[in-house]
Amino acid sequence: MGISTLLPFWWDAIVGTLILFGGGGILALVLGFIVGAARVSPIPIARAAGAVYVNWIRNTPLTLVMFFFAFAMPILLGARVDSIMLATLALGIYTATYVAETIRSGVNTVPVGQAEAARALGLGFGQVMGLVVLPQAFRSVVPPMMSVFIALLKNTTVAAGFSVLNLGSVTAYLSEHREAGKGDNLLVTMMSGENQLLTLLLIAAIFVVLVLLLAWLQRVLETKWKVQR
Repeated sequence: MGISTLLPFWWDAIVGTLILFGGGGILALVLGFIVGAARVSPIPIARAAGAVYVNWIRNTPLTLVMFFFAFAMPILLGARVDSIMLATLALGIYTATYVAETIRSGVNTVPVGQAEAARALGLGFGQVMGLVVLPQAFRSVVPPMMSVFIALLKNTTVAAGFSVLNLGSVTAYLSEHREAGKGDNLLVTMMSGENQLLTLLLIAAIFVVLVLLLAWLQRVLETKWKVQR
């Protein structure tokens, strides 16, 4: 097995991780925003529904959530569904609980008097949240929210156990093909799984680069919103 064969595999693994992270992150933001708003809603039923969702899903292991989507969902839908789509849904629904709690904590940092003043002016709950509370809350939730997304990035490796190609799948795949790397140069030997330590270090280095990019994005957002204060 030569480099020309292995490099596309590494690229596909990185792309798989990015798809899981991007798709799961978008779903987590949308769903987490809805659930977070429900958690601070003045409507008791909405607060109760949000609390049930957060406590139920957050206290369930991610692996079990993955199991449900990998094996139960195709049965419920009566059709085969792409495994990466199911894994993305599982990651998004699971991470949304942490997004919701982060948003709720950010909302709680906004002085109650501001929301009361907005309601006194005749604004509805949606207007109060969208125009007064959330713009201020987002400034305080950037660091914890980025921690949630870093955790999501790491959690993408769980999908490797459910036949989803990503960086978590690399060592298993290359171990199966380690014999093909014998007789080639050091790079091929490393990438084909002959040296598991070097392979793991390379995977870790890729994750470090991705995390550093998220940290850079965090600094950009914090700087931007700090200027707007």
